[in-house]
Amino acid sequence: MPATPFTTRAPDSDAVDQKIPLPRCAALSLQHVLVMYAGTIAVPLIVGSALGLSKSDIAFLVNADLLAAGIATLVQALGFWCFGIRLPVMMGVTFAAVGPMIAIGVDPSLGLPAIYGATIAAGLFGIAVAPLMGRLLGVFPPLVTGTVITLIGVSLMGVAIHWAAGGQPTQSTVIDGVRHSVANPAYGDPANLAIAAVVLAVVIVLSRFGRGLVANISVLLGIVAGVALSLALGRMRFDGIEEAGWLAITTPFHFGLPRFEFGAIVSMCIVMMITLVESTGMFLALGAITGRRISPDALTRGLRADGLGTVIGGIFNTFPYTSFSQNVGLVTVTGVRSRYVAALAGLFLIALALLPKVAHVVASVPTFVLGGAGIVMFGMVAATGVRILGSIDYSQNRHALHVIAISIGLGLVPTLSPNFFQHFPAWTHPFTHSGIVLGTCVAVLLNLFYNGVLSKERALALAAGTSHGTE
Repeated sequence: MPATPFTTRAPDSDAVDQKIPLPRCAALSLQHVLVMYAGTIAVPLIVGSALGLSKSDIAFLVNADLLAAGIATLVQALGFWCFGIRLPVMMGVTFAAVGPMIAIGVDPSLGLPAIYGATIAAGLFGIAVAPLMGRLLGVFPPLVTGTVITLIGVSLMGVAIHWAAGGQPTQSTVIDGVRHSVANPAYGDPANLAIAAVVLAVVIVLSRFGRGLVANISVLLGIVAGVALSLALGRMRFDGIEEAGWLAITTPFHFGLPRFEFGAIVSMCIVMMITLVESTGMFLALGAITGRRISPDALTRGLRADGLGTVIGGIFNTFPYTSFSQNVGLVTVTGVRSRYVAALAGLFLIALALLPKVAHVVASVPTFVLGGAGIVMFGMVAATGVRILGSIDYSQNRHALHVIAISIGLGLVPTLSPNFFQHFPAWTHPFTHSGIVLGTCVAVLLNLFYNGVLSKERALALAAGTSHGTE
């Protein structure tokens, strides 16, 4: 019988269920945590700063993120009822949700409660459609996913650039009782740019000359170097850390009960579809790496766990979850395929979530330090999209360039011209104010217009060959 993504086997498939001695398992688990940590904390930092939250609230978001990531990782690695693919999968917040969440959160009529309502609804939607993903993949071929992931990376690059410059180019001030937007005098401070450049240089050097774990956590080590330099120059403060407790439990609905707004829900369901497509490719690739057969039932359980993790995220004040591609790469690098390593890493994430002072330190990292690392992280997202688009045969698909060009062009409108759709009704804002949602809708519709729907078998084969991630 010819090989398919569902029939990949290897002689060492039992390695997935191998129980490793605790000391070695703990070391390998910490390595997984370190590899994903910078990407894990990036989303709450981006969203928190975009919504103007206080440092203590951003620290709370970081703790909530770590808690939900740990729980979602345990579900995926160990399995629970009809949830979890039972492979060495690490879960974290997807970057695909950043744009839509900011568009929802900055709307004064919506805010954080609407983000969490949409997140919970999107997670339930993900659980419901998980068994259907084999058919729905035909609507999301590499042409669409590559375009969307490229757009995500390019859209987020503006965040990294503003971070590196030390904040936003304008700031709000009150003059004669009237609020005005004026130029930020600290924006582009040469000292800020210099520290961001040092962070970027450290990442480049470590990724080039580092080996093993050092190369894998080069972004995290670059942030550490930037923090050390900022402290030495007196450009980093830990205001409020004394008030933060040593231990605290993240409580559900900390920012209020969720609000379920139709437009916000639809935009987050579109994000959920993107993450399910990403996860499908990731699971099929991981099945080949570990030698574990990925049956249709196993794939459905894994995708349901993505949805459940997203529901948990909405309840515990955080965001949609997906599998982290760099941790899948780490499985290949280390050769350790045991799912119990990922499960213990999930417990480490939960333990970190109980430490408010650690989260407060993370929230205190200057934006210009994060900027140097963000250029790498978000640039890698865009580069992943370009790599996927590079797998397309443009001579056979002569309309592919139209799909890419128009989707990215329209998807960048909200980023480059935030007021472009200002006269549209408020209910359209989750679509028109998020370039990722807008670009995804355009890419899907144009691909259907030019190319139609791929067969289930062809879509699964392409997903296995172009596994990717936007975390």
